[in-house]
Amino acid sequence: MNFETYPFEKLNNLLENVTPCSDHTPLSLTVGEPQFETPQFILDALNAHAPLLNKYPKTSGEAVLREGMLTYLKNRFALELDNRQIIPTFGTREVLFNFPQFLLHDAEAPLMVFPNPFYQIYEGAAKASRAEVVYLDLNEENNFQPVVNEKVLAEANLVILNSPNNPTSSTMSMAQMKQWVELALKYDFVLLNDECYADLYLDEPVPSLLNASVEVGNPEFKNVLVINSISKRSSAPGLRSGFIAGDAAILKAYMVYRTYVGCASPLPLQHAAAAAWADQAHVDVFREKYKKNFDVAKEVLGVDAPEATFYIWLKVNDEIDFTVKLYEKYNLKVIPGSFLGREGEGKGYIRLALVYEEAKTREALERIAALNEELGTRN
Repeated sequence: MNFETYPFEKLNNLLENVTPCSDHTPLSLTVGEPQFETPQFILDALNAHAPLLNKYPKTSGEAVLREGMLTYLKNRFALELDNRQIIPTFGTREVLFNFPQFLLHDAEAPLMVFPNPFYQIYEGAAKASRAEVVYLDLNEENNFQPVVNEKVLAEANLVILNSPNNPTSSTMSMAQMKQWVELALKYDFVLLNDECYADLYLDEPVPSLLNASVEVGNPEFKNVLVINSISKRSSAPGLRSGFIAGDAAILKAYMVYRTYVGCASPLPLQHAAAAAWADQAHVDVFREKYKKNFDVAKEVLGVDAPEATFYIWLKVNDEIDFTVKLYEKYNLKVIPGSFLGREGEGKGYIRLALVYEEAKTREALERIAALNEELGTRN
C-alpha cells in the first residue's frame, strides 16, 4: 500500500537540517495531546483494577465500560442508547482505519467522502479500502464548512464528517448536521461523524450527529454513526478508550469483524475509562484551561476563539517558510497546514495545538507574535 508520509514525519524531514536557537527552550504545538495531568480518580481506578491483568478482556467490552459510555451519552447529549447501538473501541484511530475496510469490502467501486484538510487516518483507510476519494474542501470561502454536492453523494458509500474539526476548529450547526443526516437517508450512504472534540466547547455545548438524527425523525440512527474518544476530554490518551455508536444493524456486523481484529482493551484500562466516561465534572476543569489559553491567544495574536477544540488555524503568508523560521529563530515547532491537506488546501495556514498550561502557552504564542513582527505580518 502506498501510504502518504505522515505529517509529523514530514515535519521532521523539513526541520532535519535546521539548527534551533539555543536561547529558547524547546516547545512544540504540533501534537493534539493534552499536557495536563490525568485526574487522580481515573488513576485510582486504574490502580485498583491492576490485578485484572491476568484476565483476557472481551472484544465487545466489559459491562462496566459500556455502562460508563452509555451514561456519558445520556448525561452529555440526552441520548438513550442501548448496548446494540454502541461498541467500545481501542481509541478511535483503529476504528477510523478498520471500519471503512469492513464497510467497503464488498463494494465494487467504493467511494469515500471526507473533509480536506483532514485527520490523516481517513486517507489511510481509503487507501487500504481501495476507495476513490472525493474531498469536502474546507477553506475561508466556505467558512471551513463542508459543501453539499448531491451528485457526488448519490454515488458515495461512506461520508466522514469531523465536527468539531481538526485542524480548522470549525463546528457544524445542528441545522447543518440535520441536512447531512437527511442526505444519508436520501442517498443511502453511511454517515460517520468524528466527534473527538465535542466536549471541548468553550461556551455552548455542541450537539452530536446522533442528536441531529433524532431531530429529523431517525431515532434508530439508520445509516448514522459517531465515534468519540476519552483522550482529549479527560487528558488520558494512554487509556486508548473510544467508541462507535449509532446504527445497530451496521454495528452488529461490525462486531463480528472486530472479533478477528484483536483490539480489546486491557481490563484495568476499561475500568479506568468507565470511571472517566461517567464523570463530566473533570472535563469542565479542562475546558476552563482551554478557554484561558484562547484568551491568551486573543491577547497575544489577536485571533478569535473557535466554538470548540484546542486548535488555532492560523493564517500566515507562507506556511513552510514560517514553520522553518519559527523553529530556527524561536525553537518552536508547529505543523504547516499544507501537510494536513491535499490539492492545495491548508496552504497559507499553520495549526497550533494549545495543549499546555497557560504560562507555557503564552510563551509559545509570544514567540509566534515576535516572528510575525520580524516578518512584518499581522494576524
